[in-house]
Amino acid sequence: MEVVQTILITGATDGLGRELALRLGTAGARILIHGRSAERAERVQAAILAAGGPEPEILLADLAGLREVDKLAGGINGELDVIVNNAGIGAGPRGGPREVSADGIELRFAVNYLAGYRLTRLLLSQLAPSGRIVNVASAGQEPIDFDDPMMERGWDGFSAYQRSKLAQIMFTIDLASDGVLANSLHPATFMATTMVTESGVSPISTVAEGADATMRLITAPDLPTGRYFNGLRESRANEQAYDADARARLRSLSDELIATALR
Repeated sequence: MEVVQTILITGATDGLGRELALRLGTAGARILIHGRSAERAERVQAAILAAGGPEPEILLADLAGLREVDKLAGGINGELDVIVNNAGIGAGPRGGPREVSADGIELRFAVNYLAGYRLTRLLLSQLAPSGRIVNVASAGQEPIDFDDPMMERGWDGFSAYQRSKLAQIMFTIDLASDGVLANSLHPATFMATTMVTESGVSPISTVAEGADATMRLITAPDLPTGRYFNGLRESRANEQAYDADARARLRSLSDELIATALR
């Protein structure tokens, strides 16, 4: 009897997430499609079914709110083979205002990092023994200022984005330290996605290129763990990622923010 993998992809209704869902679903995996729009999620579902793939499940949640993250996790039953934390928001338009989440957390930190941190922690007990986690990060990384982690002073959209992406990589290393097969990557530079165009940047890579790199971390056997990849090549992240004290401070900050928001 053929074993069907179950793969959760956040942000699976557009861009890289959609491409991954279509590739994996049409190849025979059972996809949990996360998104905010039911209409767009249903289009991805229909495309996978039309190609003969197993029926995907749709899970709607706005990851800008931690209660929504908890609701998403609570709606996932059974074992997971892969969790792909892909959902995110870009730097926004140049000169835009500082934004916060429904919980009062700096928005890019909340959506790009903290939602995936919370979701993954809630679902770890459901991860298959041979399961893996893939965190879609970025080559754009900037050290977190723990004296002002929510960037209440001197906020800048690109800095906020880069800090949230470094936080993802730091979390990946921690997961690996706990014995989980987890890796992060920069899939491709300025892919032709909504996020990139909304930031006012001209795309220079295709979504297909980014999907090729991400698919390798999802499917390749005998992968190392706790590594950061730039495309298909293992690379080195910002030095703060390898600072155990900084990672401990990030964990404490994350847990405090979650506890405060869900109080």
